Amino acid sequence: MHSVDRRRFIGLAAGGLILPRFAIAQADDRPTITIAVQQVATSASLEVVRERSNVGERVQQSLFENLIARDLKKNLESIPGLAESWKRIDDRTVELSLRKGVKFHNGDEMTSEDVVFTFGPERMFGTGYDSSSNKTLFTTVMARDSIEGKKLPAEVIGIAKRIWPSLEKVEAVDKYTVRFVNRVPDVTLEGRIGGPASEIISKRGFMEAKTWVEWARKPIATGPYKVREFKPDESLTLDAHDEYWGGKPPIKTIRFVVVPEVPSRINGLLSGQYEFACDIPPDQIETIARNPKFEVQGGLVTNHRILVFDKHHPTLVDPRVRQAITHSIDRQAIVDSLWAGKTRVPSGLQWEFYGPMFIADWKVPAYDVKKAQALLKAANYKGDPIPFRVLNNYYTNQVATAQIEVEMWRAAGLNVQIEMRENWQQIFENDGKRAIRDWSNSAAFNDPMSSLVGQHGPQGQQQQAKEWSNDEMNKLCGTLETETDMAKRKAMFKRMLEICEREDPAYTVLHQTATFTAKRKDIDWKAAPAFQMDFRAENFHWTRKT
Repeated sequence: MHSVDRRRFIGLAAGGLILPRFAIAQADDRPTITIAVQQVATSASLEVVRERSNVGERVQQSLFENLIARDLKKNLESIPGLAESWKRIDDRTVELSLRKGVKFHNGDEMTSEDVVFTFGPERMFGTGYDSSSNKTLFTTVMARDSIEGKKLPAEVIGIAKRIWPSLEKVEAVDKYTVRFVNRVPDVTLEGRIGGPASEIISKRGFMEAKTWVEWARKPIATGPYKVREFKPDESLTLDAHDEYWGGKPPIKTIRFVVVPEVPSRINGLLSGQYEFACDIPPDQIETIARNPKFEVQGGLVTNHRILVFDKHHPTLVDPRVRQAITHSIDRQAIVDSLWAGKTRVPSGLQWEFYGPMFIADWKVPAYDVKKAQALLKAANYKGDPIPFRVLNNYYTNQVATAQIEVEMWRAAGLNVQIEMRENWQQIFENDGKRAIRDWSNSAAFNDPMSSLVGQHGPQGQQQQAKEWSNDEMNKLCGTLETETDMAKRKAMFKRMLEICEREDPAYTVLHQTATFTAKRKDIDWKAAPAFQMDFRAENFHWTRKT
């Protein structure tokens, strides 16, 4: 072999005739994938203490991690996450040992200082927050689009208090050990630590962001992928976080693109524009599966589709009207006709993985048109219109479900009228005309505190939105939080279901949520029993053929 002088080598390399060895060694042949989704986030934000939605959870798995993780391959069991282990000190205190060497997206090592900051007032509760009384001492809140500095949106503070109603402090024992101390006894502390809005963030990353909006659209956490670019209502682009403690991510770049219409998502998948298409209705599964290059995965998740009532609407003030609404719905007919039997009517707002807290003999209100008509007669209902606020298929089959429900209600003598809305802000707008709206409810851990109390209790969004309240329910919520006797807690939970689903309906459960994702069959990837999409090394393999 003849030698090549340095000047000639540089010229050949510049012309593309010679590629240096180190460049070959560093070539990244990992794939870039595109995922068509109905929406990336409902709040124009990626901050987990703001974006608490089903669509948000789908992307958050790639960015954020908890100290205690959930096993997405099984029944969401608690497993070590950013903490290697944990132990109970007493009924108010949990101590956790952090993994060493965990790197944030900015290259910093995660330490107890970051954990303490994650749950501190600057990031969660507002700088005037007093943890001993669970009150904000002075206003730190501004509208999302006019935030200056790090003042927190009202929604962040509200969600933080909902998730952590009695958190006293998080303290650093040493560099890799932290303690969570609650003001009251709480058997669900581990669940809260592993639940939503408790993901760990970088203190330096938060402090260096110029505004809260800047932080919320490019947060710094520990997940296998990091944000390159977020365009609200358009797309989210993630790049591999190659210092990820769980191993090098298998994908170079992930693009989530917003494609609201189901046919467009499916056509894009079949044409090769997308590798994944989310939120596939059951009636399209067989059509996609006919193509040997594609398949559909998914099934039940720990989320229930529900209808929510505003008891202050003049027609719904009388609980008998709300009761009539619940008895006029043939839930099984909805499951059979729109879901091809791929979901089910559950036992009210609860899940079997509650274990000893599960009320096995509980049922949703029976479909009984005659009973509904008798209730309406007793309430002296005269056919006044009842508004029903609906989004355009934010939930799979949402519009079709609403249309079927309206016909069922009409058969019982109820005059319910669908009002289409463009976004959640319009759904929640308190203009004195709210009556019925669509929603869903998730269980992040195995206790009613995560679902019934979290969403419909005094700190829950329904009561915070001033749609519904019940004094007995609210007292039970406080007692359930502090009670440690499981038999007593179970009796309290059953009484809460009686209030919220039968006596003074706050909501009514329709069916358990099922979610389906279509994908290329040559990609080795498994859907989880959750909204989250897992793209870590153990759950993704694709040798792309060119």
